[in-house]
Order: sequence, then C-alpha cells, then structure tokens
Amino acid sequence: MHEETLNVPQPVSVDIYDQVYNLRGVEPEYIRNLAATVDQKMRFVSSHGSTVDSLRVAVLAALNIADELAQLRRRHEELLGTIDQTESSMRTRADSLAGLLDEVLAFDERIAV
Repeated sequence: MHEETLNVPQPVSVDIYDQVYNLRGVEPEYIRNLAATVDQKMRFVSSHGSTVDSLRVAVLAALNIADELAQLRRRHEELLGTIDQTESSMRTRADSLAGLLDEVLAFDERIAV
C-alpha cells in the first residue's frame, strides 16, 4: 500500500524566499504548490518595496494573501446568493408552468367528455 493511501504525513522539503523548510503532509505536491505561492508572493512584495527584512516581507505577503482570500470569500458569497435567487426563480416558474399544464389538461378533459 502507498503511504498516501494511508494518509501518513510525508516529509517535504520546500524553499521559500531562500529558506529551506522541512514540512510534513499527506499531499506533498499540494504543499509544494502552497510553498511556491508563498515564495512568489514574497518575491513580488520584495520587488515592489524597499524593505529587505524577510519578516516584514513575509508579513506583507501574508496581508496580500489574506486580502486575496477575503475577496474570493466575498465573491463566493455573492455567487451563492445568485444561485439561491436563480433556484427560487426557477421554482416559481416551474410551479407556474405546472399550474398552466394542470389547467390545459383539465380543459382537455372537459372537451373530451
């Protein structure tokens, strides 16, 4: 059996902003992708600022990531609201169509008699 199948944390070595971190996780590739995202964000922040202090760069990168997350959450909530409105509208239309169909069928029965 593979270790991943058993959900056993595997060691993963990642490089973030020229520092090596040894992490553990069930999905090593996912951890590598997260580390790459943090590294890219830190390098972006560093290239657009004057600070060389890696702690400050990390905090600014974390704030950027937190802002992106907050925006995505807000958009997610908006989309959920849109879905709820669409479902409600579809239910109302379906009920209306079902009522019309009942009327047509009742009319057809009266004519057939």
